[in-house]
Amino acid sequence: MARQRLGQHFLADLETRELIAREIGVSRHAIGGARPGTENPCWIEIGAGHGEMTENLVAGGSPVYAIELDPPLIAGLQRMAKQFANLTVVPGDILELDLAALAAGRRLRVYGNLPYYITSPILQRLFSWADLIDEIHIVIQHEVALRLAATPGTSDYGFLSVLTQYFSRPDIALEIPREAFAPPPEVESALVSLRFPGARAKLQLPNEDAFFGFVKLCFAKKRKTLVNNLRSLSAPEVVRGALAKMDLRPDARAEQLNVAQLAELQQQLLA
Repeated sequence: MARQRLGQHFLADLETRELIAREIGVSRHAIGGARPGTENPCWIEIGAGHGEMTENLVAGGSPVYAIELDPPLIAGLQRMAKQFANLTVVPGDILELDLAALAAGRRLRVYGNLPYYITSPILQRLFSWADLIDEIHIVIQHEVALRLAATPGTSDYGFLSVLTQYFSRPDIALEIPREAFAPPPEVESALVSLRFPGARAKLQLPNEDAFFGFVKLCFAKKRKTLVNNLRSLSAPEVVRGALAKMDLRPDARAEQLNVAQLAELQQQLLA
């Protein structure tokens, strides 16, 4: 049974599982089988559940670490691990585990059917290991998927968009209907693929924490202009001057700037 407090919605539909497996390159039925690994990568599976996707992940032969928090599900996964030498069950919370220790020098690919209520904290935790990760593939609420992949100037674009696009290149790979899950969630879902690196590779920022603090300030009140949101950091005329140097309007809002422009604005104000 799914535990509501853990936000569990198990991927019950076999056809949807196969579509996801093909999208992330681990289908046992596709021509050529699972995608060959590079640099001996390993898979991290977040919230392995009953092993709905685990068998696809282990089929490629790469090490798979199936992370699960719910004790009754852990027991079932441990029985599965007896059949697959490359499967290791990791009891615990992804927000507390050390993925670098699990990776042991290998490159990481991540798959997860994430509880919708903690999608953002999990992503932020994963991004702390961005140097180790090649790909993240997550099943999440469709509304949140739109935010991750949103472009500047759209209503979905915000802090989470900037954070995601700084570290990765997001793509909504597959839309998933409610009836694919047991029990069905109240919202539509999507598979989002995040491929690394994102804008980070070109920007080479000296202090990423300071940048994200700046971005949060820029989006503090989304409908307000940057001049207003940044009053605690710089005088209005200084912000307007920085925007002018970037050929941006003095009434520009944060949602109109891409990741590189936000980084440039920060540097202008620090100069």
